[in-house]
Amino acid sequence: MNDMPHYAVTGTPFYRGAGEDSYPEQVYAGVLGKLIGVYLGRPVENWSYERIAEEIGDVAYYIHEQRGRRLIITDDDISGTFTFLRALQDYGYRKDLSPAQIGQTWLNYLIEKTTILWWGGMGNSTEHTAYLRLKQGICAPESGSSALNGKILSEQIGAQIFIDGWGLVCPGDPELAAQFAATASRVSHDGEAVYGAQVIAAMVAHAFVEQDLDNLLDRALQQIPLDSVVSRLIADVRSWHLKEPDWRENRLRLQSEYGYDKYAGQCHLIPNHGLIHLSLLHGAGDFDKSMLIINTAGWDTDCNSGNVGTILGVRNGLAAFQRQDWRGPVADRLFLPSADGGRSITDAVRETYFVANCGRALAELPPLEPKEGARFHFSLPGSVQSWRPNPGHVGSVKNIGEALSLSGEAYFGTDTFVPPETKDLKSGYVLVASPTLYSGQRLTADIRGSGKGRLFVGHYNEEDLTSFVFGPEFEAGAQSLEWTIPDTSGYPIHQVGIQVFDGEVVLDRMDWSGIPTTSFPILPGTMAARAWAKSLDRFEHERDRYDYLCHNEGIGLLTQGTSEWQDYRVECRVTPKMAVSGGVAVRVQGTRRFYAVLFAEPGQIRIEKSLDGRRTLAQTSFPWEAFQDYEVEVEVKGNTIRVWIDGKLTLSAVDPSQPLEGGAFGFVVESGCIGAGTPKVMPA
Repeated sequence: MNDMPHYAVTGTPFYRGAGEDSYPEQVYAGVLGKLIGVYLGRPVENWSYERIAEEIGDVAYYIHEQRGRRLIITDDDISGTFTFLRALQDYGYRKDLSPAQIGQTWLNYLIEKTTILWWGGMGNSTEHTAYLRLKQGICAPESGSSALNGKILSEQIGAQIFIDGWGLVCPGDPELAAQFAATASRVSHDGEAVYGAQVIAAMVAHAFVEQDLDNLLDRALQQIPLDSVVSRLIADVRSWHLKEPDWRENRLRLQSEYGYDKYAGQCHLIPNHGLIHLSLLHGAGDFDKSMLIINTAGWDTDCNSGNVGTILGVRNGLAAFQRQDWRGPVADRLFLPSADGGRSITDAVRETYFVANCGRALAELPPLEPKEGARFHFSLPGSVQSWRPNPGHVGSVKNIGEALSLSGEAYFGTDTFVPPETKDLKSGYVLVASPTLYSGQRLTADIRGSGKGRLFVGHYNEEDLTSFVFGPEFEAGAQSLEWTIPDTSGYPIHQVGIQVFDGEVVLDRMDWSGIPTTSFPILPGTMAARAWAKSLDRFEHERDRYDYLCHNEGIGLLTQGTSEWQDYRVECRVTPKMAVSGGVAVRVQGTRRFYAVLFAEPGQIRIEKSLDGRRTLAQTSFPWEAFQDYEVEVEVKGNTIRVWIDGKLTLSAVDPSQPLEGGAFGFVVESGCIGAGTPKVMPA
């Protein structure tokens, strides 16, 4: 047992070292372990051991270039892990979170056939099958039950690959982690798949306070039935490890006794779960050796490697990644595409503090907000938060202790939207994203050092090339900079950065705030069109006309913006055509959480709230005509929504209960088609 002290608050232990709370740093190591594992394993996903041995040899370090792949990709293991954890935030950080609530989280953040899941079809993909059940109104846990979906489909690997986050929010509390894991898993899985997920989550949680791998396993096994296949599998792997030191021999035995030929389906949990424990035991807690084993052994390499990486990241801390440069190529980069497009472009530090603050909320502790909640604060050791020299530029980026050193005559930046080198991403899952930075917002930065330079943003232009807009210049010395981002003619900003003229510039913090003042014209086929999170069946547009926003059945949305937008005003033309209802959405937090101003049949204007169901907040008669243009203005301020049509105040509503506090804007259509003009957004 680790002999460093820990303490308990409301039943949830928190690990402390040397008088300073190390929880965020251990979460960070777990997050990095997950990313490194997935990025390392992805190029040989679903390969056999024999093929890897023949074509690659031992997978001891990143092989993406050897395979002609990108390192930083979208991936279900990463996206699902951090997205489904938002159920805690959305439902008040309850320890008694229900499967039905996590099922609603699936429905809210997934864009069907687009984000997070492998959309392999009913009866083929376990997760797609569960999503279709949820969509049909079958609540979790029935949506993932073996009674409904069959034993084979319900025991595939998917529950395990998304589960690490539930361990990260329960430091030192494997029982609570296993409880959450069972709750989350049963949205889509059942039986042995749930037990495997519980073991992984419990090991992640207990690794905050325990170093011994056998003790980690013993505590995790207490959370599942002793007569389960997972328990028997782990016992066998442990027995083999004691008798045979060669992991390759034990891999052969695992394949013989628990291989894919014994467990049907696309990717069953049992064989892959066995490889996780084989790599942990034979790796003896060493990150590099365990990564080599798990990724050389084959089968579902990125999923298995991600789980192993999380466990060992938490157990070993940031020291896990020191023997070779695992962190440098990653530079904290990750994408989380979902229906909440404004959260898709992120980094390992932002997600670390989201996860850590979920854990603190469960323990009834206040959130941690380094440097007054700045977006870029570099407070975790070695963090760079995706900052790097621009392609073709040579410079040094280094964390120097809660600040970032930039040196060399170069452009240095970080992503705020889909970066140019990723816009044609072919491998991996679809990257749905909206920008995080917009024209009219106020950027602040604290800098120091001997260098001179200037701020800049890079945005796409009509040819989808980068145009730069430059901000205030600065001389050597400590200073605070402020800059209102200029108009980019509606083209999305994909980068914010600092051009260094000479010397060393030290960035202590950077942030931006406020509501944009901008319009959103688009050109067909450009990145400006991709800046919208689209859960519509069809979207046709010209520069100043969103002519056909169509959704065949149910609610469809086209949205842009971030959860930081709270009080704002939207102005645009709306053309009702043929639909059950359609109009403008505000404070959108996904496909099931938003306010909507709707042209509804027959002859009504309604203000609706969508939050685990739909509720009308206000309505009035309005004799609108199909294919007639209406100038619509929607203001959301505090808990009040007001609507003007053709310049006249037409309707208002107050949301007295659980108001949605912030979110994107956009268009909504129900079972039909509407049109719209170029929207404008401004402060309320």
